[in-house]
Amino acid sequence: MRYYFAPLEGVTGSEYRRAHHRHFPGIDTYYMPFLTPTRDRVFTPRELRNVLPEHNRGFRAVPQILTKNAGDFCWCAGELAAMGYDEINLNLGCPSGTVTAKGKGAGMLADLDLLRRFLDEIFQAVSGKISIKTRLGVADPEEFGPLLELFAQYPVSLLIVHPRVRQDFYRHPVRMDAFQKAAACYPGPLCYNGGLVTAGDCHRIAQAFPQVESVMLGQGLLANPALVQQAKGGPGPDRDTLRAFHDQLYEGYLAAFGSPRNTVFHMKELWFYMSRLFEGREKPLKAIRKADDRSKYETAVGEMFRLPLSADADWSR
Repeated sequence: MRYYFAPLEGVTGSEYRRAHHRHFPGIDTYYMPFLTPTRDRVFTPRELRNVLPEHNRGFRAVPQILTKNAGDFCWCAGELAAMGYDEINLNLGCPSGTVTAKGKGAGMLADLDLLRRFLDEIFQAVSGKISIKTRLGVADPEEFGPLLELFAQYPVSLLIVHPRVRQDFYRHPVRMDAFQKAAACYPGPLCYNGGLVTAGDCHRIAQAFPQVESVMLGQGLLANPALVQQAKGGPGPDRDTLRAFHDQLYEGYLAAFGSPRNTVFHMKELWFYMSRLFEGREKPLKAIRKADDRSKYETAVGEMFRLPLSADADWSR
């Protein structure tokens, strides 16, 4: 089984990927948070910090593009290919209202004719590999059948399926019957994504779908950075490694942002997930959420790291 790290906007940037790879090696590919090309067709400094090859050395990383304009996709894919990337991922899965209202992300799944024209253009123009990350549809899982038939008409290097519709967001349980349909009939390489939060979850997918050679993990891996190590039969999280990972990421953000306040804000996003590994986390987590400067944040983090660790992240609340 190959293990891929899902892209999470604002969380799994280049600083995060470097720190995670150093302390928790084993990820086969890190998929980057999406780029959104605009009409001026230039990368912002933040986008460059995310995608420049020198910021992603030592591990395989794949850029993701979010757009409904085929010309913009092709321009962006060409620039990324020139940097040396051999695969570009198309985002057809983002359920955010601000994204789908513009017809992007999962919003593109609403109109098969428009999607077909988009795919025609990008697959004709782009010479490198194009993978696709998709949901089942917008509102009804029955939309997935026609979408699968459409995707099968193109040389998609990997179809990553998150088995929820857009309106499920991340609340509804994953719809395994729909993924079963894809595993049974889709002719190309397939990857499962969604709801994997323990090593046992990963093993159950491998047993249920032996023909599927890869899984993508997102929130579960953010909560437990050692999850892939566990899935491969290795050790779970330990306090020293988690602390070293946290400290490298914290220092990396301070250097990248040049702002302690902005750094603390970004670290709060991480603790929304990683705090689930700590027993009795409520008090230090509340202090982390309230922290508005380095001193308060660092004190709260010190309290968190004195708590007992669990082998698996707690998703009960």
